[in-house]
Amino acid sequence: MVRPLLALAILALPHSGAAEEFFTLKGHGGPIMGIAVSPNDQIATASFDNAVGLWSDTGVPAWHDGHEAAVNTVHFAHGSMVSGADDFTVRQWPGGTVLGRHQGKVMGIDHSQNLIASASWDGSIGLWPLTAGTPARFLTGHDAGVNAVAFSGDGARLYSASSDGTLRLWDVKAGTEIRQILGHGFGINEMVLNETDGWIAYGAVDGVTRIIDADTGAQIADFSLQRRPILSLALSPDRSQLAVGDGEGYIMVIDTGAWRITRDFRATRRGPVWALAFSRDGTNIHAGGLDPVMYSWPVATMDAHDRMGQQAHSFLRPPEDMENGERQFQRKCSICHSLTESSARRAGPTLFGVFGRQAGTVSDYTYSDTLAGSDIIWTEDSIDALFDLGPDHYIPGSKMPMQRIVNPEDRDDLITYLRQATR
Repeated sequence: MVRPLLALAILALPHSGAAEEFFTLKGHGGPIMGIAVSPNDQIATASFDNAVGLWSDTGVPAWHDGHEAAVNTVHFAHGSMVSGADDFTVRQWPGGTVLGRHQGKVMGIDHSQNLIASASWDGSIGLWPLTAGTPARFLTGHDAGVNAVAFSGDGARLYSASSDGTLRLWDVKAGTEIRQILGHGFGINEMVLNETDGWIAYGAVDGVTRIIDADTGAQIADFSLQRRPILSLALSPDRSQLAVGDGEGYIMVIDTGAWRITRDFRATRRGPVWALAFSRDGTNIHAGGLDPVMYSWPVATMDAHDRMGQQAHSFLRPPEDMENGERQFQRKCSICHSLTESSARRAGPTLFGVFGRQAGTVSDYTYSDTLAGSDIIWTEDSIDALFDLGPDHYIPGSKMPMQRIVNPEDRDDLITYLRQATR
């Protein structure tokens, strides 16, 4: 249930950033996966570091920690924030109250007058009530993960986009599918509904960006530039600009009145554009990617400012520049774990001094219940077993992502490197 005090806590804070100025927001410990802008232009960011950041106009974040895995999406709703993550939960902030839980990653969120809707890779759409005593429900029918949802203005209908390549329309009250609007053939990652002007924009795995009629599915415009996949979409508040981010690091800005491309900006030196949002006046576009930094460019002068990717990422170093043990660490561990004394807001605790340490005991990291009470001591044998079996089998219930290092020589080389690097 949304409480009035939550609305006061959010709306009393000032907005971040100035219109028509280039700026960055720094503080996360991992890539920026989602961005939202409040009615008073305050920015919220969702990150791979398991946190939601709420930014003041001085660039100082209020951290909202509680998710146990990467946060993929954040959304302002009824004066609070709602986020979804790889830990399968939908949470409300401040406080981190769990509104609902899926059986797969939560990738998208929207709200109506009395519901929060969540899109999940378990193939369902969660409907979480904002009033006490009303049961939660699930809409099912997609044949693969659901990536995006959008309510109609009156909240009676819900649009969804899925990895099964379809856009579908649902009757919220009845909990049934009204019709399939589109069958694309490739997975659809992103969707924007412009109900006022009667169209839907969608972006797909194969690099397609199309605008279709919201009722008939008829194509209105196609802006596919063969850059794949499409990973983010954002519509400006006045509906005049549509921004598209892709896996090759570009941001394309489309004039929705003339249906023409006005900007095609190489936003990052390397890597994807995972998140996009416009400022409330539409003059700036905020973006997130591999950097633990949110960038904001004035749309009119994007080319005149720095691109993302100024920071050197160790996991992107050429393999031939590293010995095998370091290469295993950089590819499998470095995005979550630091080697310094501080955990540095990473998705996992620092590995500094890891050998001989009891699991779950680093003071500046919040562990899952599984590891917080674990009797595991990190040794060569336990680290070898961790990557031989995979974290999901060796310590089920922990925050660690599912991965294995199958080759025993690779595990040996990693352990040898960690022995030296964590002292």
